[in-house]
Amino acid sequence: MSKERKGKIDPARSLAILWRTSEPTSRSAGPGLSVDRIVRAAVEIADAEGIDALTMRRVSEALGVGTMSVYTYVPGKAELLDVMVDTLYGEMKRPAELPGGWRERLEQIARENLELYRAHPWLLRVETSRPVLGPHLLAKYDYELGAVAGIGLDDVEMDAVLTLLLGHVRSAARAALDVIDLERRTGMTDGQWWQSHAPWLEQFMRSGSYPTASRVGTAAGEAHGAAYGPEYAFEFGLQRVLDGIAVVVAERSAGAGPDRPGPAGVDRAATGPADAG
Repeated sequence: MSKERKGKIDPARSLAILWRTSEPTSRSAGPGLSVDRIVRAAVEIADAEGIDALTMRRVSEALGVGTMSVYTYVPGKAELLDVMVDTLYGEMKRPAELPGGWRERLEQIARENLELYRAHPWLLRVETSRPVLGPHLLAKYDYELGAVAGIGLDDVEMDAVLTLLLGHVRSAARAALDVIDLERRTGMTDGQWWQSHAPWLEQFMRSGSYPTASRVGTAAGEAHGAAYGPEYAFEFGLQRVLDGIAVVVAERSAGAGPDRPGPAGVDRAATGPADAG
């Protein structure tokens, strides 16, 4: 669901499109128009021009049909985005057997999701706090849960592990995209920006008032060639996330019971599945 969504949608209609329980027809559009064709055209527009350029009129123009013909198959942009997201989930790689142990399997899943964001950056603008309950999302969730099945975690912990891992991936992808967007808007790379500020920074740092910041900032800047290294941040964070999960897995293997008290008034059993996007 788009973060820009303003009105309510009929969940029955949205789910009918996602699961293709009924396929409408439009006589005015001629043969060949379908939900799949509309979704493919919409994905191509979003990939090339961004999510802000995506409108029902723009999709109809790309398909060479009237806008009302598109509305016959998809009632609005919100529902269209739902199907677009679910369709892309269905195109992700899902090996029949995940390699290695749980750590290697989760690492592969993290990289698969990062690749999805890199291929379709507009996905980072789509709201995922209420998951799109389509067939491909559920298949993705089931596949990713398999990475931590049978390693001693209970069901709530399995879901929490995916939430933690995919949250890191999304955050890292968002930060990397911000760097790209900023360079495009300003016409200046990170390196160029820091070079332009270097004389001022040297003047402030020379006072000796910020010795730790000066030392660490210089080391990081030399390592990344900029103030921030998206690749390094993703890799470093991923390994730390996996390290933290390893602690829990080791505790369960040692026979320690789960100790996960929730906030007062929160029923953990009532929470939904992990964010699969």
